[in-house]
Amino acid sequence: MITGDEMSQNIDYDVIIIGGGAAGLSAALYSVRAMLKTLVLEKFASGGQILYTDVIENYPGFPEGITGPELSQLMEEQSLRFGTEMRFEEVVDLNLSREPKLVTTTEASYTAKAVIIATGGEHNKLLVPGEDEYAGKGVSYCATCDGNFFRNQDVVVVGGGDAAIDEGLYLTRMVNKVTVIHRRDQLRASKILQDRAQNNPKMTFLWDSVIEEIVGNGSDSVGKLKIRNVKTSDNTMMAASGVFIYIGFHPLTQFLGGIVSLDNGGHVITNLRMETELPGVFTCGDVRQYSDKQLANAAGDGVTAALSAYRYIAEH
Repeated sequence: MITGDEMSQNIDYDVIIIGGGAAGLSAALYSVRAMLKTLVLEKFASGGQILYTDVIENYPGFPEGITGPELSQLMEEQSLRFGTEMRFEEVVDLNLSREPKLVTTTEASYTAKAVIIATGGEHNKLLVPGEDEYAGKGVSYCATCDGNFFRNQDVVVVGGGDAAIDEGLYLTRMVNKVTVIHRRDQLRASKILQDRAQNNPKMTFLWDSVIEEIVGNGSDSVGKLKIRNVKTSDNTMMAASGVFIYIGFHPLTQFLGGIVSLDNGGHVITNLRMETELPGVFTCGDVRQYSDKQLANAAGDGVTAALSAYRYIAEH
């Protein structure tokens, strides 16, 4: 553990990156190649959300696609090759207003000239049987990522907000049929999206209903759904090859309350250079406000954050 006297005399790192997903690893690659001593702190495993993606086909440079775990490993190896240090520790406390900045984990405390927040986020889950079992095997939280796997098949979209309807409309370009399952009897999406959905011949709606269970097809992928009507409590089974769940997304920023400014959804507020309002503190990827939550965007954010951190350190 670092003492106060030690912190006043030595700075452990130029840059500490909190989070080892695509954004964090991209930031680390550019940071360490700029000859900045760089530490990545990750509480679980490198890769973040892409670890849970079976096949990635929309990331440049992989025309045949690549699995999420494989890409995660390659990104980690590339970053480590140039000298990034990585520790699997959970951050429990931050002091980002002082110089140098102080980051405390479950194991130790570290100081740095700049900190990049890349903790990402998680899609809200239905929390029903089969959801985790068939994640990446018919259960998805990203139509843009996985829609092409369901060409000419019947799929379900869960939710009634803008994200659910927008992604459902996207899916109609490739699938045979989209059924929107919503626990209420009307959508919450904007009027223009509602109109488009209701006028789309490939979209149908199942109102006042929730999924009780996701069932396999006998070959390790989604085959059907157990549906319950919330008003009558009647249960029915529906055949479906895919389930796209849009009941919300939460950034992993619980530990940042009162430290940096967050929007109403808990995302870190930043500018185009990934700068927060705190000097020397940056953010990137799904955790930031207005993120498109795409792999390529996250990598680009990480590059921008690292270059901004480099300029900050060079100027101070």
